[in-house]
Amino acid sequence: MSNILYKLSGVTQCYSDKTVLNLDDFTVSKGAIIGLAGHNGSGKSTLMRILAFLESPVSGEIIFDGKKIETADIQLRRKVTLLTQEPYLLKRTVAGNVAYGLELRGATHIESKVRESLSLVGLEPDIFMSRQWYELSGGEAQRVALAARLAINPMVLLLDEPTASLDRESTLLIHEAAVKVREKYGTTLVIVSHDYLWLEDVADKIITFSQGKIKN
Repeated sequence: MSNILYKLSGVTQCYSDKTVLNLDDFTVSKGAIIGLAGHNGSGKSTLMRILAFLESPVSGEIIFDGKKIETADIQLRRKVTLLTQEPYLLKRTVAGNVAYGLELRGATHIESKVRESLSLVGLEPDIFMSRQWYELSGGEAQRVALAARLAINPMVLLLDEPTASLDRESTLLIHEAAVKVREKYGTTLVIVSHDYLWLEDVADKIITFSQGKIKN
């Protein structure tokens, strides 16, 4: 059985006739933590949206978990989750936010999963579960958003600038959570960050992008 989770071949993406991504070959192994570096506009976030099955490239082939992907469906999107720089929280309690994806999936033992996920990101469940979304600092909100994604135990966790503008404590805790979910669940992670030292510390491998291409 292949250890390759993603294999992209000849993938290009264009917006308004401008090519923003041009990949001859891009692979991600199962259980890997891959870092993506590069300047703004280099194609990293576009690639993340393609990996999340939120958009389709204009050309090329995508193989995910051994299957060629023609069109992304809801089942694929349930295996992959994306956390962006700006956390979006529902107007409900922390527990309600973390439980939301579990409720949609008809999960059982929701409270215990919420507690476990909050603990993974360094938020004490007994303190934070009842807090409202507006009572959180920026770092706490980002960690709640991450906990909500960890709760559904995705096959792939995509983090796009997860520590931008965060305090040092939140940055370290998100680093620890990323390593823990890989160790505990075998989760595959792809992380975009301008913090190269942070990325170097957490990732197995860093791929640098420039003008939509991988720099050799």
